[in-house]
Amino acid sequence: MTAPREPSCPCGRTDLRQRPLAYTACCGRYLDGGLPAPDAESLMRSRYSAFVQGRAEHLLATWHPSRRPPSVAFEPHCKWLGLEVHDARGTGQDQAEVRFVARWRIGGRAVRQHELSRFVREDGRWYYLDGDALP
Repeated sequence: MTAPREPSCPCGRTDLRQRPLAYTACCGRYLDGGLPAPDAESLMRSRYSAFVQGRAEHLLATWHPSRRPPSVAFEPHCKWLGLEVHDARGTGQDQAEVRFVARWRIGGRAVRQHELSRFVREDGRWYYLDGDALP
């Protein structure tokens, strides 16, 4: 008898053989395990997973305090379809950008968000600063 397979991470990250990473080996470490994300891309992926799971506390805790909203509202009946990271790069010693496309469906309508997000590292922790929507 084989052990049940652990669910894949919602963020879609894969290993070197292009196999989906398990949630606990990927974003679960940051959402459930309390570990700080080691880089901006990992933080952005964990934030996507938090949206999928409706985890406002993670989103707020990883938003830079200077830009953090008082709360996060989730669309009811939203079905998240996937995340594609197109580029992740450092823009300074404690700054980075991640360009991605997130897709979801709401009310039968497909939505696609292409964004260039900016991140900053303070006291060893990465934070989402802001982002620009791209065409």
